[in-house]
Amino acid sequence: MNTTSSIKRDKRRPLTINMIILTSFTLIAVTAIFIVGAALYRQFAERSRQMTIESAETLTERAAASLEDRLYSMRRMSDAMYYAVIKDRNFAEDNVDEEMNLFYEANQDVLISFSLFTPGGNLVAASPSAIMKPNRDVTREPWFTRAQEQVENLHFSLPHIQNLFYDRNYRYYWVISLSRVVELTYNGVPRNGVLLVDMNYSTITQMLDEVNSTNSTGQYMYLTDSDGTIIYHPRQMQINAGLFNENNDAVGHYDDGIFEEVFEGENRVVIADTIAYTGWKLVTVIPSSSFSIGLNQMRYFVIFMIMVMFLAVLIINRIVADRISRPVMKLDDAIRESEEQGAIPDAAYQDGSMEVVHLGKTLQDYQVRNAQLMSDVVRQQEEKRKSELDALQSQINPHFLYNTLDSIVWMIEGGHNKEATQMISQLANVFRIALSKGHTIIPLEDEIRHAENYMNIQHVRFKNSFSVRFDINPELNRYCTVKLIIQPILENAIYYGVKNMDEDGAIVVRNWLDEGDLYISIEDNGFGMPKEVVEHLLDEDRSHVPSKGSGVGLYNVHQRIRLRFGEDYGLRIESEPDTGTVVIIRIPAIPYNEENRKLLEEGKENGI
Repeated sequence: MNTTSSIKRDKRRPLTINMIILTSFTLIAVTAIFIVGAALYRQFAERSRQMTIESAETLTERAAASLEDRLYSMRRMSDAMYYAVIKDRNFAEDNVDEEMNLFYEANQDVLISFSLFTPGGNLVAASPSAIMKPNRDVTREPWFTRAQEQVENLHFSLPHIQNLFYDRNYRYYWVISLSRVVELTYNGVPRNGVLLVDMNYSTITQMLDEVNSTNSTGQYMYLTDSDGTIIYHPRQMQINAGLFNENNDAVGHYDDGIFEEVFEGENRVVIADTIAYTGWKLVTVIPSSSFSIGLNQMRYFVIFMIMVMFLAVLIINRIVADRISRPVMKLDDAIRESEEQGAIPDAAYQDGSMEVVHLGKTLQDYQVRNAQLMSDVVRQQEEKRKSELDALQSQINPHFLYNTLDSIVWMIEGGHNKEATQMISQLANVFRIALSKGHTIIPLEDEIRHAENYMNIQHVRFKNSFSVRFDINPELNRYCTVKLIIQPILENAIYYGVKNMDEDGAIVVRNWLDEGDLYISIEDNGFGMPKEVVEHLLDEDRSHVPSKGSGVGLYNVHQRIRLRFGEDYGLRIESEPDTGTVVIIRIPAIPYNEENRKLLEEGKENGI
């Protein structure tokens, strides 16, 4: 044996515990360093990315608020023009050109013109120019038709060239038009007209150009309507020339918020913010390249720290491995020498460190304690199982006894002494077999006799309102069974099956043997049950069973059989409404004798 051990040690010499500890600790430490470094770098990158998004989101919100202020100012000017100049004026006599000119001069830095039209498209007043170009039918203009279709709303148009009027400077302006229906009064008769306010589009482009010019990270901001049509884009000329594409069609359907998208193979973040009054969307695009700015220095710093920590780990692990390996290797040698003895001798730890001595003594104690604990666990599990069986066995319904005694009293008072005597005899037999000298396992013959006595009593109580037939194979009577498993099922069949039928109720009890298992079926032709009730009859939770008390005996029998014989055995229930119910008991076919009875009652049926 010493030679064999020496050969094994020679073969294992390259894989000493010192080398294993050193290699393992180094790999773990290096892995941890890389994980921590990568996590720090990732956290920094994610934080930098989040800060970039938050900054862009704040900028978008500010730009949206500024744009909403400009559009709101248009609405205020429209309201002021309507309520201060147009409303309650008699246009059959009055002229509003002077007031309209005053409003225009006060707001000409952002406005191009005011104009007022009749429902037929005729010009009522305009400022600064009141001369319309000939052959211009404003009723076909989108801003006019939208105002007429939705009278109660204010409508903002897309940027377009306003060329309704002659301009003395021969210039045409890009404008955003606000149109609304207003009430025009002619000699007390109101008519719906259309007020048009044209805002200079350059005020919006200048504001958004200024926002985009302050950003040097590659992100940019553009504006679309609710359908995704571009109103403003910093690369509008490149888009028109087909040199640049934008994902505006999809963005038009985005809700407000932050979105990740891939467009033309590039990952990017899109921030969408809806402009009030218009449904327009202000969109900020952050390309993935914007997030990498400023991360290079952090990347180099992380790599440098990983290298320094790697060298430090190599040195420290070497020292730690030497200190740990010496006493552990001595303990290993001692354990190898004492493997055949089944215990570790105390002498093996005299030269070891305090920790190794404690470890060896603890291993010795664990050997003893584990053996004791395993024995205790087996004993406790067996006691628990027996307690559960006893608890289920003790759940006998006292109502049967009370009702039977009441029936006997009724018979005696009515002078039916013979019938009362027979019922008392049957009741005695029922309880004699139920007690069974304290045994849980009885022959099937006794269980069948107990069921017959029980049914004889029930026949008298219910005045033979139903029939029962025991189709029993006598050759199977000497097999083992748990006592009181047929009677609760018969009771359930009576009270929830045939009790209320018109003298044609029938119950049949059968038994048979199949592939080493004993089967007993209790079948009735009663009212039956729906499938959803049958599925829950054997559940511990009774909330799914509609009738209070229905199926309690079935669950009791099912659990007692499973606790005694295992999960493969128990009850199977088949039932349909107005057809009847079949309950099939399945237990292992074990011949009844005193030895098998004791083994089964001790919970050792697996050894039979």
